[in-house]
Amino acid sequence: MIRAYGADSIRAAEAPLLAAGVPLMRQAARAVATATVREIRDRGQRVPGSVVLALVGGGNNGGDALWAAADLARRGVAAHAALCARTVHAEGLAAARSAGVRIVRVVPEDGGEPDLAALLDVSRRSGAWIDGLAGIGLSGPLRDPLARIVAALEEERRASPDEPVVIAVDVPSGVVGSGAAPGDVLRAHLTVTMGAAKPALLLPPACAAAGRVEVLDLGLPLDPATVAVRRLGAADVADLFPWPRREDHKYTRGVVGVWAGSAAYQGAAVLASAGALAAGPGMVRYLGPVASVRDHHPEVVTAPGRIQAALVGSGIAGPEAALHALQEAAGHDVPLVADAGVLEVLDDVAHSLAAPAIVTPHAGELAALLGATREDVEADPASAALRYAADRGLTVLLKGHVTVVATPDGELYGQDGQTSWLASAGSGDVLAGLLAALVAMLQARAEPRGLGHGELAAAGAAASWLHSRAGVRAAHGRADRPGSGGPLTASSVARHLPAVIAALPR
Repeated sequence: MIRAYGADSIRAAEAPLLAAGVPLMRQAARAVATATVREIRDRGQRVPGSVVLALVGGGNNGGDALWAAADLARRGVAAHAALCARTVHAEGLAAARSAGVRIVRVVPEDGGEPDLAALLDVSRRSGAWIDGLAGIGLSGPLRDPLARIVAALEEERRASPDEPVVIAVDVPSGVVGSGAAPGDVLRAHLTVTMGAAKPALLLPPACAAAGRVEVLDLGLPLDPATVAVRRLGAADVADLFPWPRREDHKYTRGVVGVWAGSAAYQGAAVLASAGALAAGPGMVRYLGPVASVRDHHPEVVTAPGRIQAALVGSGIAGPEAALHALQEAAGHDVPLVADAGVLEVLDDVAHSLAAPAIVTPHAGELAALLGATREDVEADPASAALRYAADRGLTVLLKGHVTVVATPDGELYGQDGQTSWLASAGSGDVLAGLLAALVAMLQARAEPRGLGHGELAAAGAAASWLHSRAGVRAAHGRADRPGSGGPLTASSVARHLPAVIAALPR
C-alpha cells in the first residue's frame, strides 16, 4: 500500500531527524541523481557527457536539485543549474560550484525580471531536467516570476522534438498539495518523493502531472493516524479479498441482492449481475424487473430471500421506480451499494439507513448531487467526494481515470491504473456489481458485527483495482499506459475478472 501524508505530518516527522544531524537532503539528492542516471541510460545514452539541467527554486527542493547536480557532475555529466529564485540553498550552491556545475542565474538577486532567454537556451541543450523549483507547501497557483518560468518551461517541453525527461523532486512544481487542479505546472516523467508519498501524487487531477512515482524511504517516524490518502496494490487487495475456506457454503460466501435494469436499460441488469457473479459470492439474487437476466446468467436466483449486501440503481429509469427499488433494498438492513438511477432520490432515505452505504457516481452525477458543475468536481474530486460523504453520512466512490473513495470521517483512497478504454457504456454497471458482491462476501465474514464505512471504503478501493486490471486485460493493454491496447466491451471486463482475482499474490 502507498500511504500519502500531508506537508505538516512530513515536516513534523523530519524535525527530530534534522535535529539529530541526519543528512536528509544529501540522501534525497543522491536518490534524485541515481534516478536521473537511470533515466539517461534507459534512453540508450551514455552518462558521461550527457547534459542535465537542475531547475533551482528558493526552498529545500532547490537544495536537493543543487546537491543532485553536484553528484551528477562528479559522474561526468555536463550539469547546469538554473537559479530561479533571488536566494537559493547556500550550502547546495557551494557544493554545485565546487563540483563544476555551470551556474545560470535566471532570477536576479535584486529581484528584477527573469532571464527567460537564458533559461530556455540551456534547457534546449539539456536532455534531462531536475525540477526543484517548488515543493509541497503550495495551497494555490504559482506566483510570478515562478509562474512565468514554469509556463515557459512547460511550453518548451511540449514543443521540443526531442522531449527532455523531467525528474521532479518530491512533487512537480506547481502541483497543489490537496490534488486540486493546478495552474501552471511542469509535468514530470518521474517524481522522486521523499519520506512518503504526498496526497497530490495520488489524487486527481494533479497526479496526472507526476508521471511514475518512486518513494524514497528516509526512515521518517510518521504517525499512521495522520495518513491523508491510501492507494491499494495487488498484495493489499489479496489480503482484503475473502478467499473461500474449506468450511464455507453459499451463505457464508455472501449473498448479494441486485435491483438493476428497466425496460429501457435491460443491459445494465445483465452487466451488473455479470460483475457480481465474477467476484465469486455464494449467490446472486436478481430482484429487478428484467426477466432476460436468467437467459444470460442461469446462475442467478430470482426468488427473494436473505441477502448480505444490496446493489440498487444500475439502469433503473425514473424517480418513482428508483425510490421503490431503494426502499425495498434498504428494507433488508444490509450494506448498500447505490448506483446511477437511485442517486437522485437517495437523499430521501440516506439518514434513515440502518446499515452503511456506498454511492458510486461519476463526476457529472456528483456535481448534480452537490448543486455544482462537473468542472467544479473535476477541478478537485477529493474535496467534492469528502464534502458529499460528510454531508450525507455515506461513503463515496467517485469514478474516474483515478477513482477517489471517501468516507464520512475523512478517509481517502486514490486508485489509478484504469485504461482509458474503460470509458464506455456498461463499465460502471460491472463495477457496481463487483463492488456489491465483494461487500456481501466481507459482510458474511464480519457477521454479526457488520461492516463500517472504513471497510466499505477499502472494499471500494479493492473493487476499483480489480475492475481496472480486468479492463487492462480486456483491452490487451498495459496498466502504466492508459491509452494502450484497443477497444473493449463491458461484458469482456466482467469475463476477465476471475483471471485477475486468480492472479492475486497469495
